[in-house]
Amino acid sequence: MSQSLDMNPPDKPAKVDPYTLLRAALALFKKTPDELRPDELRQAEAQAINEFKIESRILNAPEAGAVIISDKELQDAYQEIRDRYENDDSFFSDLEKNHLNHESLSAALYRQCRVNVVMELIASRSPDINEVEIGIYYHLHTEQFNRPEQREACHIFISINPDYPENTREMALSRIQELSEKLQKKPYKFAELALKHSECPTALQGGVLGIVPRGKLYPELDDVLFKIKAGEVSEVVESEIGFHLVLCKQIKKAETLSLQKAAPKIREIMKERSRRTCQRAWLASLPK
Repeated sequence: MSQSLDMNPPDKPAKVDPYTLLRAALALFKKTPDELRPDELRQAEAQAINEFKIESRILNAPEAGAVIISDKELQDAYQEIRDRYENDDSFFSDLEKNHLNHESLSAALYRQCRVNVVMELIASRSPDINEVEIGIYYHLHTEQFNRPEQREACHIFISINPDYPENTREMALSRIQELSEKLQKKPYKFAELALKHSECPTALQGGVLGIVPRGKLYPELDDVLFKIKAGEVSEVVESEIGFHLVLCKQIKKAETLSLQKAAPKIREIMKERSRRTCQRAWLASLPK
């Protein structure tokens, strides 16, 4: 019994643009294409093909007709990538590894710059945000504008490490107690003593941990920081990594931002949302 043969050859796999594939791989997996597993590579290729098709639709739109990228813009885009490398050898080696060269990278960047300009043009058509819309957003999302109490903290840290004589538990405790006694008399010397004695990298900044809300530091530090007064230095505190002295430099009380204070941020949020909506609607209107 004869068997019919399908005379139609299978579809050839779509060719993947090397630069778009590189961008997709980095975006999805933070890896270059040659570092991907086969399943990851397939996913990156699918995304790259889809992105390239969308970009082609954008560049075929009437709005793209008048877009011109200057030599300087293109050179700046190229140089921005080149500057990530220590020298030309490593730069061109990486290009070759990703199936690119100076010419193909320049062409890809020119294309990308044109796409970006067109999308920015479309976004600029989004309507302005008015005060009524800002007010409605504020009252519907009041929880976003509640700021918890925050404190500006510094610390001096002495680690516990029995491998070093000066960092056995007994010696570490003795060292930090000595610092504590000095600071009880002269708290203004906190930064100076932190620089000289603290074993935390923050010592170079006088022990500054920054402005923190509750729950960000080790529980033992967090507990004491939110009990002491502004300008006060804590007693010795022990955490799982060693001993600390904590300084509360200032207290920022909990507050709910007023509509007036929140308005610039709300306008920024709503404007960006409006720009993206405008871009999506325009993309949906383009011929497939």
